[in-house]
Amino acid sequence: MSDAIIQVENLGKKYIIGHQRQGRSQYTALRDVVTDGVRAIGQALKNPHKAISPTQREEFWALKDVSFEVKQGEVVGIIGRNGAGKSTLLKILSRITEPTAGRIRLKGRVASLLEVGTGFHPELTGRENIFLNGAILGMSKAEINYKFDEIVEFAEISRFLDTPVKRYSSGMYVRLAFAVAAHMEPEILVVDEVLAVGDIEFQKKCLSKMENIGNSGRTIVFVSHNMSTIKALCSKGIYLSKGSISYSGNIESVVNQYLNCTQMQDQPIYQMTKVTDALIQISSVQILDKNGKLASQHPYSEPFSIHVEYTIREYVSNVYFALHIHDSTLETIVFSRDFEAAEEKLLSRDKGVFSCDVELPSSLLVPGKYSISLHVAHASPPELISGLDFICPFELVDNGSHNAKLGFPWRGKIGIPLYWNERKISQ
Repeated sequence: MSDAIIQVENLGKKYIIGHQRQGRSQYTALRDVVTDGVRAIGQALKNPHKAISPTQREEFWALKDVSFEVKQGEVVGIIGRNGAGKSTLLKILSRITEPTAGRIRLKGRVASLLEVGTGFHPELTGRENIFLNGAILGMSKAEINYKFDEIVEFAEISRFLDTPVKRYSSGMYVRLAFAVAAHMEPEILVVDEVLAVGDIEFQKKCLSKMENIGNSGRTIVFVSHNMSTIKALCSKGIYLSKGSISYSGNIESVVNQYLNCTQMQDQPIYQMTKVTDALIQISSVQILDKNGKLASQHPYSEPFSIHVEYTIREYVSNVYFALHIHDSTLETIVFSRDFEAAEEKLLSRDKGVFSCDVELPSSLLVPGKYSISLHVAHASPPELISGLDFICPFELVDNGSHNAKLGFPWRGKIGIPLYWNERKISQ
């Protein structure tokens, strides 16, 4: 008998996608519904044996023929591009979603942290939500009482314990959600990339907690786009691509395989291929040179920009855009939110189609290969609306810097020259 604590055999998950007829707006007016209905009745009377539908239906396999095993005490990282099936796999492992094909065998209790604040009620206090969320995760009242002080201390919310969580910041939401799940002491902990919302110190605290969980003989399945975190935490990896396992093995080789594939596939432009029903949808992203032209290479000493086009489908507030610039190992080197330069953007946004240009100054980054990620999210409670990861690769090249002329190699990632003010203080 296998000693695996997780067994996944020929797993598949199918969704049915409906498409509007070509030329029809995503949002349908009442007159169009009535017209479609009358037309469908007329066609049915002419040909009663032929089914008529105003939409076309398409099968989409989010996962297909996925098989793997995880042994007790292993920490496994799952990586892949957006849409690869990572979150779908975690939802099936957490018993949130049922598979269409195949089967999963789990030995022991499973705790999952897939979406920050899942199971939280905004009108209830932090104290009340600890008991509510703990019960949803399968903890008994006695177990929650026993762990209560540890949860509160870990989450660092003691001052706000009796405040409704709707008044919590995104960081407080993250801390409380992770604290409850991590103190459940499950045999299997399933974690999606929710820690990206928290601050750096709390991320370190969470990673330390997850390392302790792994060292205690429990099993962790972890999804993240941060390759340095994946390599630091995990011993094994699974690389998902288009719903199937592209590569699996030790984490170093899996990450290298993923980086090689990622760097080979993309161009310095992202173009939306199909319309979704997202509240805010990014339709186009381009890397432009100082003259506003699309370019994949840029001189180190010249500025460049990131041009973004997007659609907001209704008036919203408490929403922001976040930009990551990654180096060749997919480590985030530069991070920026749009409200940092204009606070009013966090207050309200009108409906419409917009464009935005993010200006990058000359000599900001050292010569090398880079890519970007762009996310749109609700600020509080934190919730991702839409996102694009590791798109638009570009390269900064040395076009005759002092370093190049003197033959000195570049070090680090930030290239802005620093001024050294020398003063003579004695003869």
